[in-house]
Amino acid sequence: MAEAMARRIDCDIDLLRAGAFLHDIGRSVDHSIMHAVIGASIAADLGLPREVVEIIRKHVGAGLDEQDVIEMGLPKGNYIPDTIEQKIVCHADNMVSDNKFVPHTYSVDRLMHKGSVRGARRIADLHKELSKLYGEDLDSLVLALGPYPNMKGACAPFTVPPEARL
Repeated sequence: MAEAMARRIDCDIDLLRAGAFLHDIGRSVDHSIMHAVIGASIAADLGLPREVVEIIRKHVGAGLDEQDVIEMGLPKGNYIPDTIEQKIVCHADNMVSDNKFVPHTYSVDRLMHKGSVRGARRIADLHKELSKLYGEDLDSLVLALGPYPNMKGACAPFTVPPEARL
């Protein structure tokens, strides 16, 4: 989904791909909201670029405001996506549920049902912002790609350089 958005939104595609692939790395340890903080820590410990670490830390919802951070018991900090790559990964994550592409309203409705009006508004606002940059409503990607797109060949082949092999 992130790559589909990036086809018409100018961004650093390599950074976007790295962030999209790694945004949920913290789920290998924890499945709560803390997975973003844990994932950012894992990425930092691995020596990944700060830009990737920040995508991982800020990818939840459309970001978390100060009140969310306090209510959720997260470490103090800025959890609102600032860069275009952070915003695209955030929003692409909002448009994927398990292995299915969904319109952004799926995440908006889910948050409204939980009583998180501010979070739902942030997702709706981010959707409008990115849709404007894309040139049409991003929900059109769900129709164009289908709910279960064929991911065969979605990733460019990756070769580990000989010096990095164990």
